[in-house]
Amino acid sequence: MAKAKSGNTVQIHYTGSLNDGSVFSKSGDNDPLQFTIGGGEVIRVIEEAVIGMAPGESKNLSVMGFEAFGPYREELVVPVQRNQIPAEIEPKVGQILQIQRPDGELTQATVTEVSESHILLDQNHPLVNEKLLFDIKLIQIE
Repeated sequence: MAKAKSGNTVQIHYTGSLNDGSVFSKSGDNDPLQFTIGGGEVIRVIEEAVIGMAPGESKNLSVMGFEAFGPYREELVVPVQRNQIPAEIEPKVGQILQIQRPDGELTQATVTEVSESHILLDQNHPLVNEKLLFDIKLIQIE
């Protein structure tokens, strides 16, 4: 039976969860995730895990968020003056906001602090410091 290798286009079903069992990402029941191994379309740890698998085979992974999304970077935590936030938004700690970076790119940021004069926004991936559990099943190699 053929085994997945770099350059293959594959289809997988997967579930990404945290230690508490909460699911943060999942393929659809009838809609597997398709990607080319080595194409950078999915996080590297998923690509590497699929290499050597045969269709029908399953695998469980446990990785730290920084292995999937890169290291936590302090420079991505930025203060923003309250008057720069639209008046209709009442920021709360833990809230996710979509912001425009200086390069014009849109990104998400988590509100980590709120005061009268400013809010603190963390643009690091929200799962960067979490332990991630992935259940993967290779459906097909194209």
